[in-house]
Amino acid sequence: MKILVIGSGAREHALVWRLAQEADVICAPGNPGIEAEVPCFPIAATDTASLIGLAREHRIDLVVYGPEDPLVLGGADAFREAGFAVFGPGAAGAQLEGSKAFSKEFMVSAGIPTATHESFVDAQTAKEYARIRFADGCGVVVKASGNALGKGVIVCEDIFEAEDAIHRIMIDKVFGEAGSEIVIEDRLEGREFSLFTLISDAYVSSMPVARDYKRIGTGDTGPNTGGMGSFSPDPSITPELLEEVEERIIRPTVVELHRRGIAYRGNLFTGVMLHHGRPHCLEFNVRFGDPETQSLMARISGGFAAALYAAAVGEAIPPVQYSDDAAVTVVLASAGYPGDYARGKPITLSPVDGNVKRFHAGTKLVDGQLVTSGGRVMSVTATGPTIASAREAAYRATESVQFEGMQLRSDIAELS
Repeated sequence: MKILVIGSGAREHALVWRLAQEADVICAPGNPGIEAEVPCFPIAATDTASLIGLAREHRIDLVVYGPEDPLVLGGADAFREAGFAVFGPGAAGAQLEGSKAFSKEFMVSAGIPTATHESFVDAQTAKEYARIRFADGCGVVVKASGNALGKGVIVCEDIFEAEDAIHRIMIDKVFGEAGSEIVIEDRLEGREFSLFTLISDAYVSSMPVARDYKRIGTGDTGPNTGGMGSFSPDPSITPELLEEVEERIIRPTVVELHRRGIAYRGNLFTGVMLHHGRPHCLEFNVRFGDPETQSLMARISGGFAAALYAAAVGEAIPPVQYSDDAAVTVVLASAGYPGDYARGKPITLSPVDGNVKRFHAGTKLVDGQLVTSGGRVMSVTATGPTIASAREAAYRATESVQFEGMQLRSDIAELS
């Protein structure tokens, strides 16, 4: 099988690394780490016409999308119209991530448990609603409705933070046009985890649960990021609880997609919170998550390419094989991230053990020197027979990467 993976981050590096063990893989646009694994082509993920030309030239059997932007823009639709099997939803299904307002309306229509919420296009009306919710004793979360690359969510401790968040998103446009509409929802409390479900129209196959860490600082402090680490499996998620999530969230989602006439062939990333012990859907994403993907790919032992292809062509999804080992991923980020950060800092790498993999994210080569080019620079993933041993190996391996201002959380997979 010949596979084209589209994207350029650590998630795509992990997908390429796993799929290349089962198939012939190319990537566009890729990054220096991916280029060390498979041939890469400098075509932007949103340049669909050029990507289709690349796929034709290389006689690609399966197209796998990494990022969400081209899916929201209809990239998968164009590939399908050109005759290719694509793992990734069309623009209609991608609204589940491209518009939080649509996603929340979808959840309500499907009867999926989620937080009480309202959508707004006017800042003053939004502030008045936030005041009412705090007066009623509810904390709130303010979300840019559009795609803000995982950073458009602000958890507010009081009304002053909420009003500031609304102003920054809607007036100052800190997340660009993604903040033209916002969703304000009640703040739920509880344990959070991520569930990836491969969907092939009516067929579904959930992957093992992963838990990620969104905030920049140790102890869940500071602003949200795209993700600072992850681990899998999560021993707190029992088979009974997973069945409840699938019954209350996943199956109603598939039914509602069908009711709306939306064909969905790709991954559904469900953010789940156990609020008062019951699963609630925080949000949907329509692609593999980062950094959960890095941990999950390290646990797969076979069958991944076949599963993605079956989903892409609408067939029953064959089982994916997973190792019993645990995996822990620690993200190494630039100083200042998720705010402003410098680029072009030289990166020095030293050898790592065989149970460790470094996945490149924000890196590039300048005159033969590897340098930083993004906020999240690299993910370090390690496996081991226990979460504790994988965690120890991952943190030990972070010392193999050096660049000025490198920051990381110290509490990834630190289980109490």
